[in-house]
Amino acid sequence: MSQSTGQPESGVRDATARALLAHLVCPITKGPLIYDAASQQLISTQIKKAFPIRHGVPILLVDEALDIE
Repeated sequence: MSQSTGQPESGVRDATARALLAHLVCPITKGPLIYDAASQQLISTQIKKAFPIRHGVPILLVDEALDIE
């Protein structure tokens, strides 16, 4: 528990991560990315590509993007 807020620290980390993810954009289109928690990917529906998240770090490199249906 965080002593200053009384919230569990994981809750603070999760809120921070969600806030940061909201500011990320597709490196190709500069459009929005959709976070898929199950697959740990950020999805660009405009170009049908998925950018992986590894160890909590979004990998927004074009060469690392996966094609999606």
